[in-house]
Amino acid sequence: MQQNNQNTNAFLIHISAFLGFIFPFGHIIAPLIAWQTLKDKNPFLNEQGKEAVNFNLSYTLYSFVLTAAFIPLAFSTFFKSFINFENAENFHFNFDFNPAILFGFIGVGLLICFLHLVGIALVIIASIKAKNKEHYKYPFTIKFIK
Repeated sequence: MQQNNQNTNAFLIHISAFLGFIFPFGHIIAPLIAWQTLKDKNPFLNEQGKEAVNFNLSYTLYSFVLTAAFIPLAFSTFFKSFINFENAENFHFNFDFNPAILFGFIGVGLLICFLHLVGIALVIIASIKAKNKEHYKYPFTIKFIK
């Protein structure tokens, strides 16, 4: 019975990342709180809690970097669209998109969507493996907590 309870707790640590869909930064805060409360009960819970927190911090960093890459595309498109701005009577806003910039928008948008889908899949896989008492290591995770 005790073994099953530990597996359930490890499952809940991983699956608590989905609270990020309800609360801002819930995908970091919920696993962190769950790990901090359960880490002294079992080495397996400690290890899986660290993995969950490290993954969610890495995931947030990767999302931030991709979003930061999107901002220059948006600003360059916006500011290149002004023509003859020096005279207010002759103001014209051009909505023509350059195909290269449009490709950049679509490419970065697809990368962000892909990152989120992979993040969801990895959390589900980690939760199932933790429920079966398997040690799971998330790929491409930066070890913030060792």
